[in-house]
Amino acid sequence: MTLLYTEVEEELRASVRDLLADRCGPDAVLKRIESDAPYDMDLWKTLAHQIGVAGLLVPEEYGGAGATAREVAVVLEELGRAVAPVPFLTSAVLATKALLEAGAEDLLRELASGDVTAALVVPLSASPYRPLPETVTAGEDGTLSGQVRAVAGADAADVLLVPVGPALYKVAAEHARVEVVPSLDLTRPIATVTFAGAPGEVLGDVDVRTVLSFGAGLLASEQLGVAEWCLDTTLAYIKERHQFARPIGSFQAIKHRMADLWLDVVRARAAARNAADLLAAPSAPASDLIAPSGAGGGAGADAELAAAVAAAWCSEVALHTAEESVQLHGGIGMTWEHPVHMYLKRAKASQIALGAPGAHHDAVAELADLPGPA
Repeated sequence: MTLLYTEVEEELRASVRDLLADRCGPDAVLKRIESDAPYDMDLWKTLAHQIGVAGLLVPEEYGGAGATAREVAVVLEELGRAVAPVPFLTSAVLATKALLEAGAEDLLRELASGDVTAALVVPLSASPYRPLPETVTAGEDGTLSGQVRAVAGADAADVLLVPVGPALYKVAAEHARVEVVPSLDLTRPIATVTFAGAPGEVLGDVDVRTVLSFGAGLLASEQLGVAEWCLDTTLAYIKERHQFARPIGSFQAIKHRMADLWLDVVRARAAARNAADLLAAPSAPASDLIAPSGAGGGAGADAELAAAVAAAWCSEVALHTAEESVQLHGGIGMTWEHPVHMYLKRAKASQIALGAPGAHHDAVAELADLPGPA
């Protein structure tokens, strides 16, 4: 195992960062979230067609890049640094992982091309450690009825992937009612998805909790990107902002706060990279997320544990770093014009996405077979 970035990963990072710097600066993101179309689908098409990010997880025989979770994590870091309003997490990670589990080859080819976008119809707050609420039912004729709230990426999706029991159904987006609702993170809208006799096609069986665990482990890399941007931007600001004829970064109290943030971010990088590396292992199976206490290890158990550790730690680091960034920017940090509020909102919304930190802490204790309180 190595937590260092490979040459290929650094080249991928450079390509994504250059494109985002050109097309997804803070002013452009602010302007977009104030519009009626928060998702930048033109940017998404460019990322998918020119860089191939939509098909990173898709095997080469299905038209994808045949990459691993490590490369996906690098892209998520850069998207987090830019709070880019694109459906990468929802389509290229969660939906694609579900399709891989179900063995839906034809739809994987379409997603890999970037011409089709999909969304997994589960609440963004769905936890890998609890069964999904059964709010959608399938009729004998294969039609679906029901409603799912707080679904991320549904408003930008061409295809909706709906878990009903162990089965994964494919529903064309035009056969469902997708109603965008107010959300804290304006760069990642959520929607209520309603099915009323919508025609569905069974793609195969899928363990949704495995998909959510995989997504939570990689979401940590996006949270790392958010924290890195906040740390770098705050460091640059305290070097320039003067008070009492000296940079405020020279004050001892601020030095201590910045040092603590730096240590937190370094630890977050280690946790996120560890999770990405273990999730990339081909031997990591699709199994029940929480192994029985003392059930031993194996690559799958190691990956689940690493994902829980990264999700618990990185979510809290991203939020704390964003909060400190707002504070250390002083009055300007409280304005709409300064982009730090977008990072604070992304950090808070992501903290409770795919399992809250407390749930991940409990999973770590279970997976590591730690003793409970006396």
